[in-house]
Amino acid sequence: MAQFSRLEVAQVMKDTGMVPLFFHNDIEVSKKVLKACYDGGARLMEFTARGDFAHQVFGELTKYAIKELPGMVMGVGSVTDAAAASLYMALGANFIVTPVLREDIAIACNRKKVLWSPGCGTLTEIARAEELGCEIVKLFPGDIYGPQFVKGIKGPQPWTSIMPTGGVSPTRENLEGWFNAGVTCVGMGSKLMAKNADGSFDYATIESRTKGALDIIKSLR
Repeated sequence: MAQFSRLEVAQVMKDTGMVPLFFHNDIEVSKKVLKACYDGGARLMEFTARGDFAHQVFGELTKYAIKELPGMVMGVGSVTDAAAASLYMALGANFIVTPVLREDIAIACNRKKVLWSPGCGTLTEIARAEELGCEIVKLFPGDIYGPQFVKGIKGPQPWTSIMPTGGVSPTRENLEGWFNAGVTCVGMGSKLMAKNADGSFDYATIESRTKGALDIIKSLR
């Protein structure tokens, strides 16, 4: 069951401006990545559930966050149907992120008052998501649409809250483009999750990149 209400989650997204996202099938590695992001100032994590037994890793990771990382809002991404959404909510997911707009997921999340953020790519999809109760729309893939698309959406719909994912990096130039266009927050994955030459995660760099990105976002507001 979620620890945080949908409105609390939306507020944390707006306040911090960034949602780190990653997946790994090893729980100990996942804990270290989560801790690095937390120490860097992040207070949300989207666990992109793309591998076998991902729900088992997420369940343990959420227990770890509740015990060791106070205030960390755990969510799940890459959710493709209502059954998966329900499973992850039962494991403590505070928000659900999807690559596409699916009404069955909206219904499942709304029933439990859990924030859901669907991947949308047109104004029609965005409007439909909001009609279904979406607080923050995911713009995906962000690198295809870019900040100009956000500006276009905010013209006729200034109330729309947008979170681009894909094509977001922890540099001032990149973040300035997005936030000047009017995004509410950004989702950041591979550009944030630094790795060593052998493919292992570089936890110290993940922490410093997280802190640097959050500092930039704060300065842009």
